[in-house]
Amino acid sequence: MITQPSPFHRVAVLAYSILAYASFLVSFAYAIGFMGGFLVPRSLDSAPTRAVGPALLINAALLIVFALQHSVMARPAFKRMLTRYIPESAERATYVLMSSVALGLVFWLWEPMGGEVWHVQSPLWRGLLYAGYAAGLALVFVATLMLNHFDLFGLRQAWKHFRQERYVPLKFATPGLYRYIRHPLYLGWITSFWCVPTMSVAHLLFAVMTTAYIFAAVQLEENDLIAVHGAEYLDYARKTPMLVPNLARRVEEDAHQL
Repeated sequence: MITQPSPFHRVAVLAYSILAYASFLVSFAYAIGFMGGFLVPRSLDSAPTRAVGPALLINAALLIVFALQHSVMARPAFKRMLTRYIPESAERATYVLMSSVALGLVFWLWEPMGGEVWHVQSPLWRGLLYAGYAAGLALVFVATLMLNHFDLFGLRQAWKHFRQERYVPLKFATPGLYRYIRHPLYLGWITSFWCVPTMSVAHLLFAVMTTAYIFAAVQLEENDLIAVHGAEYLDYARKTPMLVPNLARRVEEDAHQL
């Protein structure tokens, strides 16, 4: 006999998932100012408060912690282990919440390091770089909407649980920009990391380590996608570039399908 979850349990899971989603919205908004150097008390490029050596070690450790949390918790084996202790309907929300906590540690403990790797003075080029920064962040958010924003952040799972409906994972699909590039979300992050008119030493460390992490994470994610979707994803990967769209090739393939 299957025991149905109590009303309190269903409300608690939904409230927890909403809290996790709110943590994402707050951390994403804070990240805009943290990377861009505005509207936050301490950013990537603030004035240094300690020697370069200790600051380098602290910052590298913070980024490694974030990378480990982000990748380890995303693996199917870890998810299976986690759902022994929490409801499956709260698993994705827990990942989102822990990601926000890990990012919050970066915001809180980050040590600016001073120095300038480059400084663009031309108003035109500064404006273009800021536009690229904004476009990258917009791409991150839009890419989540093209799939299923609320499933990605755990709200759909919690809502299904609240309604006592069976949760069915989304089918493989390639909507919008996913027809031209396999990982538009990652492209958006990389663009925002590097499109800055003033690149400090700390910002360079952040950009290099997070970009390297993304390239490593893509490989892990693609292995998981192949395990789930098999030949369908392999065929998609063969036809669609990972991060740099090939529009001419896509148009040619679409023409052949007509």
